[in-house]
Amino acid sequence: MYRKKFQYFQLLQIPLSFLFGYFTDFGLWCVSFLQIESYWAKFLMTVTGTIVLGFGVSLSVIANVIMNSGEAFVKAVSDFIHKDFSTVKIVFDVSCVVLSVLLSLFFFFGKIFGTREGTLVAAFCTGIAVKIFLYCFSRPLEYFLTR
Repeated sequence: MYRKKFQYFQLLQIPLSFLFGYFTDFGLWCVSFLQIESYWAKFLMTVTGTIVLGFGVSLSVIANVIMNSGEAFVKAVSDFIHKDFSTVKIVFDVSCVVLSVLLSLFFFFGKIFGTREGTLVAAFCTGIAVKIFLYCFSRPLEYFLTR
């Protein structure tokens, strides 16, 4: 697909993945003092995290910088099939969730582990948040870049 167009600096995705994992753990540590018991508060935290993630992904798409491996795969597919990044992201994320549910059902004898409402919210809403942020940021960027 991108064999001849591959840019070798994209190999920096490998160390970036470790860095992303470190910052994920650091972020969890930063909020570990919060003892949230309410279902709706947990749900609100999930939605907030999804919006923040969508914001970060949209900035990396706009800046066209090294992305996390999952987002880079989605970007490559969206470029190849000439579809909107956020739409391909939603399809990719939902496909990953469906696959995880199927694998859970298979390996845990008909039971689903690790996938609940938050996973579904993240799968659908991250792409939607990316779409909204890309729309909001693209107009000001076009204005400043065309001046």
